[in-house]
Amino acid sequence: MINMKKYIIWILMLPILAISSISCKKLVEIKETDFIGGDLALRTVKNNESLLIGAYAGFQTEMSIRLNGTFSDELKPGDFYASQSTHEWQFGVADIGIRDNYTAITSYYAVIDRVNRVLQALPNAVVEVPTDNALREKVRGEALFLRAFAHFELFRYYSKNYAPNELGMFYAEVPSLTPQARIPMGEYFTKILADLNTAKPLLANDLTDVFRANRLAATGLHPRIALYMGNWNDAETYSTEFINAIPLATRAEFPGIWTDANRRESAFKLNRTTGSRIGSFFRGLFTKNTAGATVPPASISWVPSSKLWNAYDKVNDIRFSSYLIDEPILATVAGKPTKIVAKYAGTGYTTVNENVADIKVLRTGEMYLIRAEARAEKNAFTGANSAESDLNALRAARITGYVNVTLTSKENAITQILGERFKELAFEGHRFWDLKRRGLPVERLDEDSPSALGKTLPANNFRFVLPIPQSETNANPNIQQNEGYTN
Repeated sequence: MINMKKYIIWILMLPILAISSISCKKLVEIKETDFIGGDLALRTVKNNESLLIGAYAGFQTEMSIRLNGTFSDELKPGDFYASQSTHEWQFGVADIGIRDNYTAITSYYAVIDRVNRVLQALPNAVVEVPTDNALREKVRGEALFLRAFAHFELFRYYSKNYAPNELGMFYAEVPSLTPQARIPMGEYFTKILADLNTAKPLLANDLTDVFRANRLAATGLHPRIALYMGNWNDAETYSTEFINAIPLATRAEFPGIWTDANRRESAFKLNRTTGSRIGSFFRGLFTKNTAGATVPPASISWVPSSKLWNAYDKVNDIRFSSYLIDEPILATVAGKPTKIVAKYAGTGYTTVNENVADIKVLRTGEMYLIRAEARAEKNAFTGANSAESDLNALRAARITGYVNVTLTSKENAITQILGERFKELAFEGHRFWDLKRRGLPVERLDEDSPSALGKTLPANNFRFVLPIPQSETNANPNIQQNEGYTN
């Protein structure tokens, strides 16, 4: 498996630093360790909670947003283009991690290692106050949820579409430095769902803190997993449970989701600060000159594709103005693109929290589309409680004056649902994987294509699955490389 030694000491130090009662002298006196566990670092229940918070901090959801945008038809190059290998699907085992920075295997197994250390230490962790007994169970539930979530993300990056006998990744259930082989998807997903189902009753049964895993977050992750497995009954059941708990935002409320003015539709978010400006991926920071005028960024790296821009009803669809903008300020500079991504803009140009926005991990809009797809696959494409009713409900919540449509077949329903996912979930980390799991090509318009090579990725091409990075195969000789990337 990945070479964990390089950050074991850092992992063990996280909870130590959170203990104010330990003096600097005592901290210095703690011996460096290279063993699994950390008896001193994880001595108490609250120590374990501190390491759990470190696991949340390790989630690289921004990476899936960037990957799905650049690998798919959501984005095209702005005024600076340096990602030909990924945007034009020419990546290999070396540059996917070094130059283009899409190495999920490192970040997600680091998260898994942290929660496994928590799960290992929790049973013997010291209770300091009576409430620590309940906290122990809550921390255990969150650790299991994060372990399931991280393993599912690894599947999306590195595995083919779900088939029980195809290769998943290796499922890490204990802290270990031992090289491991990948296991079949059937076994892999059994473990994911076991962790998720065990976690659910242990999690907080409210939405007081949407920055920590709660019971409804587990409910929301379940239908997403079921969607990829083709388990349409579970996809419908659990998405319905989520929808019944959290209704769609109104059109008036919807823009506030993306500025973090409200928490509508969200069961689980990842908090972000100025240390992680997700909006800067699409555009740099605006500044002010000495005269107080707003100055555009030096570079606008990625802009929305014309295909996406033209997909919206620009007058009536609240998603268009919430996600995209034709920015007049940029028109003042020759060569600058003006049509840019407004999603994740934060508190506005030149403000402290420009480009800072929380990552919305699980929300109601996605659940409607999961349920619609599941219902369509079960041939409930029209009438009450159907793909049609879900699609119409979502569109009516987003589009002023929307008129209901009638879906005429399962195929018609699936096509419209995927089109709606393109618009509803833009820049949320789904598009490339949606095309992959449905066996569809990436097809860009001529005006969105940087080259002939970068116009179309054929359906089911091996590059819908990322290569296991060379650094990983060097460290773990037991791991199997993905098809198409072997020498």
